[in-house]
Amino acid sequence: MTRKQRRLTLIGTAGAVLAVALALILVALNDEIVFFQSPTDIAEQSRPDGQRIRLGGLVEEGSVVRSDNAVVRFRVTDLENVIPVTYKGILPDLFREGQGVVTEGVVGADGVFVADSVLAKHDENYIPREVAEALKDQGHWQGGEEAAN
Repeated sequence: MTRKQRRLTLIGTAGAVLAVALALILVALNDEIVFFQSPTDIAEQSRPDGQRIRLGGLVEEGSVVRSDNAVVRFRVTDLENVIPVTYKGILPDLFREGQGVVTEGVVGADGVFVADSVLAKHDENYIPREVAEALKDQGHWQGGEEAAN
């Protein structure tokens, strides 16, 4: 075997090992990937039961209902569609009506989004990029250009 053949064999073997490693990483992460959806995306698409997603939008004014057992019900809107959300736990201090929110969980068979985590905006200039883009696409965006960065 010549030097050139050994070098090509080594490069080919290394490439195959890297491809197998990449494939294993992607297969392992497949169950952990969570896709961002707006209420309009959820209303328009069907998805398998139990698929985890991130729902983002604005907390609808007048929709927050708190119960005694730490269950909070509210509605998330992108100003076109509305998705009811149920969350059991303590909400972030910055959570309030009319503000941006990202929740993570699953959509139940009844169409209610059951969240297991809620993230609220961290200051008055922040809204998730995807939510800002969805609001801009629908013509409802009120913020400045830098707010979505």
